[in-house]
Amino acid sequence: MEEDLTARVLASFETCTDPRLKQLMQSLTRHLHAFIRDVRLTEAEWEAAIGFLTAAGHITDDKRQEFVLLSDVLGASMQTIAVNNEAQGNATEATVFGPFFVEDAPAIPIGGDIAGGAAGQPCWFEGTVTDAAGTPVPNARIEIWEADEGGFYDVQYADARIAGRGHLHSDAQGNYAFWGLTPTPYPIPHDGPVGKMLESVGRSPVRAAHLHFMVTAPGLRTLVTHIFVEGDPQLEIGDSVFGVKESLIKGFTEQPAGTPAPDGRDLGTAAWARTRFDIVLAPGEA
Repeated sequence: MEEDLTARVLASFETCTDPRLKQLMQSLTRHLHAFIRDVRLTEAEWEAAIGFLTAAGHITDDKRQEFVLLSDVLGASMQTIAVNNEAQGNATEATVFGPFFVEDAPAIPIGGDIAGGAAGQPCWFEGTVTDAAGTPVPNARIEIWEADEGGFYDVQYADARIAGRGHLHSDAQGNYAFWGLTPTPYPIPHDGPVGKMLESVGRSPVRAAHLHFMVTAPGLRTLVTHIFVEGDPQLEIGDSVFGVKESLIKGFTEQPAGTPAPDGRDLGTAAWARTRFDIVLAPGEA
């Protein structure tokens, strides 16, 4: 009876004229029915699952994407990235996109500041953008976004100010540099259904300290990635969205107050940090 139902649902997709859509729907049906039979899903559990997904939809808006959070904490985001971004030589590895990217982030010049008044320790980021052969990539668009020291992105602020995000372009030699904030660990939003699910299973919502990059250049594969902070204790505990890759962990060097800044910026009595992240873009797909 159970297998017969699965067979009938599979057969209902046989008239689909899109081969890929047919494959996706039939495979989803097989795995979903197999899961239900494997765990002997109760009707109460099914109703709870529908309620969970409904709540995720209700809390999602143009500033918060609960379904991205769900995908992230289940490792589905990283698994999708893994099957779509196979390692290519020395190309920089990709990781999760996250739910807080915003289109049309403000442009900054090389050496500009993305902090926008957000709280945190100033940090100087620098590096190069090259292709896999080591050739500099000029005019690559580099999008950056990060949380403040309290763990909040600007879209989570009560006002409409922009902070902790921006974009710039590499120079003719592929170089880039900007000021931001030294990343700190923070919890993903856990006041909604995903947070309640993590609490129920005894999992932490905390992410390892990181800063987001998205790098695009004509003819090369778009890179979505992070850099993580070497020595961050959260790396040992675990990243709640499974986004850490060893190659993306970078050293952040503390600079005592009074140390001259690379661009001559007057930091007064503030200590600051610096790091380097050289980006290698994989060849674009045909």
